[in-house]
Amino acid sequence: MSAADPYAPQSGDTSYDVDSYDLALGYRVRTNRLEGTATIVAVARVDLASFALDLVGLRTTRVRVDGAAARFAAGPRVLRVTPAARIAAGDRFEVEVTYAGAPAPRRSRWGTVGWEELTDGSLVAGQPIGAPTWFPCNDRPDDRARMRMEITVDDGYTVAATGVVGATTRRGGRVTTVFTSGVPTATYLAAVHVGRYRTTPLAGSGAGVVPAVTVTAPPALAAASDRAFSSVPDMLRLFDRLFGAYPQEACALVVTADELEIPLEAQGLAVFGMNHLVPAAQRLVAHELAHQWFGNSVGIARWSDIWLNEGFACYAEWLWSEESGGDDVDACAADHYRRLAAKPRDLLLVDPGPDDMFDDRVYKRGALALHALRRRLGDGAFFDLLREWTSAHRHALVTTDDFRAAVNRAGGADAVDLLSRWIDREALPALS
Repeated sequence: MSAADPYAPQSGDTSYDVDSYDLALGYRVRTNRLEGTATIVAVARVDLASFALDLVGLRTTRVRVDGAAARFAAGPRVLRVTPAARIAAGDRFEVEVTYAGAPAPRRSRWGTVGWEELTDGSLVAGQPIGAPTWFPCNDRPDDRARMRMEITVDDGYTVAATGVVGATTRRGGRVTTVFTSGVPTATYLAAVHVGRYRTTPLAGSGAGVVPAVTVTAPPALAAASDRAFSSVPDMLRLFDRLFGAYPQEACALVVTADELEIPLEAQGLAVFGMNHLVPAAQRLVAHELAHQWFGNSVGIARWSDIWLNEGFACYAEWLWSEESGGDDVDACAADHYRRLAAKPRDLLLVDPGPDDMFDDRVYKRGALALHALRRRLGDGAFFDLLREWTSAHRHALVTTDDFRAAVNRAGGADAVDLLSRWIDREALPALS
């Protein structure tokens, strides 16, 4: 990526790439007070006299670069840092930012995103530009990095966050928990959830191909959560068979005591509202789990390729419907084709535009494109294509052109032409 993403042109700095984030965070639920120190290791892509970090709504008090005090200027969206000495292209450098404030969602063309207060806790809704509301970062989808978070909250509260949970210590009425993500993680897929929760292993997980799954939920919702997620091991077995081995280091499910409009996925984690603990929400559980393959492992380098995340996760919903005794995939496809045909046909899947990147037509038309490919290739070649896709691009960045190339290898020019009818044209092709 040589320029800012046109869907979010004010986010990210393309003059450097981040290698790792190390966040030491202290959060007080009662006062919504966040105090943090972020240590960022990065590599310069060009000679740097200064550089920018995305940070919204929080006050910076100190910045050091390679141990030396640095000048900084804070704007409404960006923290501009001027180190004491220029950084040469190719050099690795370390930035330490100390900051604090009352984190809040930021307004965007996609609604409010970022750190949100709950009735008695908080959550992060990072996609697509919410990460800077709680830590300074290079908020580009193509700049993935390893992460370590050390999060301190008042005793009585539990934290669930991106990464593998590590040591927990208690001191002076405060509890500190460490989370480490050794896989490259996009800033929008980093998350922290705080509440009066209890974390327990999910029955039936952790055996064979199924990763160990944890459920973090209010104790009063523990039984309902266990019921709602009882099918998760079977979902993971299905996706393991069709998509390849589960690609993340953790598999954590979080339930809030509040109702949420939609579930939210993060790296190795998904959060659901208490309103999602119902049978009708099973498709949403399947959708968020599928993102661990499509979006969180195989990631997009630019927002215009969002269908590679959402179309694949939507298709996983249909696969689970058939596997669990609901409508088969053909029926799901036919139903959503009828609904799509009744909507405006002015969306280009390969480049829907920022205002429509989360439009339901991106999700459903993307899934229908995959089903059309499956009909053309046959089940064997189609699922070989998906497994090859997730294996070859495990924890890597892809574009739609990469998928075209994979389709060409699987089915030749005719298959690529079929795909093009779905993604490169506004007209709705026949589903045959």
